[in-house]
Amino acid sequence: MYELLLTFHIFHYEVIFITILIADLASGMRYRSRTDIISEILDAANGGSATKTKIMYRAYLSFRQMKEYSRVLTENNLLNYDAYTQTFKTTEKGLRFLDTYNQMDGMIKAVPQQEQV
Repeated sequence: MYELLLTFHIFHYEVIFITILIADLASGMRYRSRTDIISEILDAANGGSATKTKIMYRAYLSFRQMKEYSRVLTENNLLNYDAYTQTFKTTEKGLRFLDTYNQMDGMIKAVPQQEQV
């Protein structure tokens, strides 16, 4: 099992620690980390008009998980909730997080391929 701890800064005082767990690379078996789940939520809400149900289905979450993650993401201004339409939208900060996550995920996936050569 490999564990990679990546740290990056969002704005001046906010630091988000991202822990990506990659389990058993040989068999391709992998568990989702909290960061993977967050990126799936932000991706599902990208473009706006995403209901809780839509996000739950796209990110494979239970109601309890959706409730907790939506609270944390809205408190950290990564996700915006519109009470009138009862929909979520990924904020600019959330889009930057998603972009950074996708870049790091691409780099991590490239490493095992280089090692096999």
